[in-house]
Amino acid sequence: MQTTDKCKKILTQSFVRSALWLGLTLIVFICLIKLSFWQYNRGVEKEQRLTRITELNQQSPLTLDEIITIATENRLVGKEGINDFPITIIGQFDGKHLFLLDNQVEKRSLGYRVLQVVHTPKYAVLVNLGWVQGSIDRSIIPDIPPLHGQYKFQGHVRIVEQGIMLTEQDFSKPSWPLRVQQIELAKFSALLNMPLLPFVVYLNKDEAMGFNKNWHPIVMPPEKHFGYSFQWASLAIAWLILMIFFKRKTQKKVMDKSADATSLLSSAQ
Repeated sequence: MQTTDKCKKILTQSFVRSALWLGLTLIVFICLIKLSFWQYNRGVEKEQRLTRITELNQQSPLTLDEIITIATENRLVGKEGINDFPITIIGQFDGKHLFLLDNQVEKRSLGYRVLQVVHTPKYAVLVNLGWVQGSIDRSIIPDIPPLHGQYKFQGHVRIVEQGIMLTEQDFSKPSWPLRVQQIELAKFSALLNMPLLPFVVYLNKDEAMGFNKNWHPIVMPPEKHFGYSFQWASLAIAWLILMIFFKRKTQKKVMDKSADATSLLSSAQ
C-alpha cells in the first residue's frame, strides 16, 4: 500500500513540475518574442519615417498658414500628421520670454535647448534655437541674449512627445529665462497668456541664427532596432533550448524514480 502511494506521489509531483515547466517556459518565451517583434516594428517605423523625411525635404517649405490648414482639415492620415514638414516663417521674436529645456546632453556635456516664441499676424509658435552648454553649478543659469525683431527663417515641424515626469512643473513664480524639464505647450500658453500652436519649429542647421543645432529627427536608427530584435529572438530560442534540456534531464530522474518504485511494487506483490 505504501509503495502504491509512493508511485502516485511521484506521478503527481511529475505532473505538477511539468505544468510549472510548461507555464514558465511559455511565459518567458512569449515575452521575449513580443519584445523582438516590438523592436522590429519600431525599426520599420523608423525606416518609414526616414523615407518620409527625405520625400518632404524635396518639397518646397510650407507657410505657417498652410501647415495649420493641413492640420485642421485632416488632410494627413496617420500618427505622424504634420510632423517633419519643412516650413518657412516670417515673424517677430518675443524677447521677454526665453525657455531653457534642461538636461540636454551634447558630447557628454550637459546643457540646455533654447526656445523662444515667434509671433506672426495670426499665430504664436515656439521655436527651438539650438543647444547651449550649461554650468556644473546648477544654480547658475547661462546668460543667453534673446532674439529681438523680425526674422525670416526655415525649419521643420516637430510634434512634442511628452515624457515621464516624477514631479509636476510649477510655473507659479516664473523667473526669466525659465528653466523647464519638459516642453508643455498648454502650460506655456497659460503662463504667457497666449495660445501657442501645438508643435515646435526646429531651425534648419544652415540657418545663421540660433545656437548649436545638434538635433536629429530620429535618435536611434532603424539598424539598432533590428539588432535588438535579433538579440531578443536569440534569447527566446536560447531560453527554449535551455528549458528543453532541463526538462529532459529532470524527466530522466523522474523516470528512474518511477522505475524504482514500480520494481518495489512488483517485489511486494
